[in-house]
Amino acid sequence: MKNEEDIAFYLEVCLEENDPRLLAAALGDIARVREMAQLAHDTGLAREGLYKALSVDGSLSLATIMTALGARLHAEIAPAHAR
Repeated sequence: MKNEEDIAFYLEVCLEENDPRLLAAALGDIARVREMAQLAHDTGLAREGLYKALSVDGSLSLATIMTALGARLHAEIAPAHAR
């Protein structure tokens, strides 16, 4: 992930899988690319706590991490569920 477009594409692909554990792992990957120390400062968490929260079994709120990463989610209805 070399730029913002790469990060957005990676996150979008992970979101398409509709797997919360994969999303948690992806957010952790993105946080590491974005400098974990700065992200810890932005969220007010200790760096070690942030690593734990962004693990697959972590508990950091999605709103907190998305805000800290400067990311937004969007939704669309899957074709099989469209009316």
